[in-house]
Amino acid sequence: MSTKMPRSAVIVLLTAAAMALIFVVTLITYQQASTANRAAAERQLQLIALDLDAALERHEILPHTLSHLPLLSAALQHPDQSELIHQLNQTFSDIQKQARVATIYLMDQQGKTLAASNWDSEQSYIGQNFSFRPYFRDAMREGGQTGHFYAIGNKTQIPGYFISRPVLADPLHPQAGKPLGVIVVKVSLLDMQQAWRSNPEPIALSDKHGVIFLGNRPAWQYRSLQALDNEVQAELQATLQYAGKPVQAVSVLPRSEKEGFGDYVSRNIGRLSWQLMLFPDQSEARKAAMVAAGLTTLLLILLATAAAVFDQRRQRLRERRQAALALEQAAQELESRIAQRTLELTGANTQLEQRLQTLQQTEKMLRTSQDELVQTAKLALLGQMAAGITHELSQPLTAIRAFADNARLLLQRGDHDTAAMNLHHIGDAVQRMGNIISQLKGFARKSGDHLQLTDLNHCIQAAVSLIGNDLEQQDIRLQLDLQGAPQVRADPVRIEQILINLLRNAADAMEGQTVRCLAVQTELSADAVQILVRDTGPGISATVLPHLFEPFFTTKPSGKGLGLGLAISLSIAQAMDGNLSVSSSADGACFCLRLPLADNAASMQTAE
Repeated sequence: MSTKMPRSAVIVLLTAAAMALIFVVTLITYQQASTANRAAAERQLQLIALDLDAALERHEILPHTLSHLPLLSAALQHPDQSELIHQLNQTFSDIQKQARVATIYLMDQQGKTLAASNWDSEQSYIGQNFSFRPYFRDAMREGGQTGHFYAIGNKTQIPGYFISRPVLADPLHPQAGKPLGVIVVKVSLLDMQQAWRSNPEPIALSDKHGVIFLGNRPAWQYRSLQALDNEVQAELQATLQYAGKPVQAVSVLPRSEKEGFGDYVSRNIGRLSWQLMLFPDQSEARKAAMVAAGLTTLLLILLATAAAVFDQRRQRLRERRQAALALEQAAQELESRIAQRTLELTGANTQLEQRLQTLQQTEKMLRTSQDELVQTAKLALLGQMAAGITHELSQPLTAIRAFADNARLLLQRGDHDTAAMNLHHIGDAVQRMGNIISQLKGFARKSGDHLQLTDLNHCIQAAVSLIGNDLEQQDIRLQLDLQGAPQVRADPVRIEQILINLLRNAADAMEGQTVRCLAVQTELSADAVQILVRDTGPGISATVLPHLFEPFFTTKPSGKGLGLGLAISLSIAQAMDGNLSVSSSADGACFCLRLPLADNAASMQTAE
């Protein structure tokens, strides 16, 4: 007896097989792209290695040649002859310029520098003792040999490649064949490092301990590939190879600074077991793998679609055959059951008519309720706008009345100049009312096309200047602590409206207090700026705080406020992707207006 696999199980198996195929194609493509990328990196590294080898070997013969100059052995045998030392300094300086090396200098048997090409500079080596350097010890050994060393200059703090050679005594000298001193040539590799920086992929050169001392990633310099043990750290400290600083591994760097550190191709370089490394960028391999996965997925989707269409067509044919057989059987039973079905259909039609009537009535009630809700919302909005206009225009109207009364009295007295000034103030107040109405209209339209790059500190100064006289009359001390020059994308008039409302509320809260201090402070973060408005009032009770931003809620006496200022301010802040919050303590209340900073692009450069 054969069993047929369920359709759902077949779909699961096919899906699993498709996912496995996509995974295999992605893995193979990634491996092939990685192999090709690695091969290209090895070819590129070979060219870089040839250039570096040439730069290191170019000056290898120079200290050997200089060690045979009679002037050097004479200076070592008579270091007290200043004229001889001066002649040697001049010679070193000329050779250094012609050979294009960093420095040439001569040390005696104790490691003290007798002559140097930089003898006349502020960083002169004259008198410096470098006996602690390995290149000195190598050259002074029995038989003498060429010394090689790379380190940060102890005097100049400039890194370089040191090549040393012993200066042997003349055959007729009592110490014939033994080193009288050491001649050293310092070669700078900074030009090579500068050339590497044009390469987008990380390039690094490490010493025998795995310490990266040259490369095109400044953050990696003087970092080790792996953590160094105490013995190696002690050796680096003793030779001052890297200015005596403890060397840490690249792995301790932040993720942004060690980006690109991973698999690499390498070659051995130079005479000191150096390792030249290039870290291939695997993004192209990952991109190729993703493209292969996408194409494979698309092909599988097309195949699945074609299979589904074919299966659906076959199922439809089977269903038609089954339907034809069922129709033939149903036709035989239809005549005997037609009366019964007619009665059942008649009853069902009656029930459907009743349900249809019920649904029509429900739909009518729903439409009526929706119309009433829309009308209620419109009336509430109109009431809030009217109350807001009354709230914002009360002060300009009061000022207009005062200036008008003063102008009438001044005209009666014949003081036309002062009266004209009052009429000018009336015009300014009318203009201010027009601006307030325009602001309320713009706020009601909820449009974002009026936002502009705004200096937040300028808005704060403008708001403070508008109510400065009121604060002085109430004997309120104002403290401003504005950081930087934060830029936000907002409507400056609306921001001033929020700030004026907060400052007025703070001034009202301090009425009757012994200490009246109003502090305005800005705090900057990575993506936002906060304006803090603190007062020294009695604070806000816990029962009032949850309702403080509700429309028409106010703690002021009747006639002094409608309870719309904070509600409108919160709406304005939210319309600019910001927020307005409040906190309270026994020392007073603190309102916080938070706004996102405008997008800024900045670039950073790391210099050694």
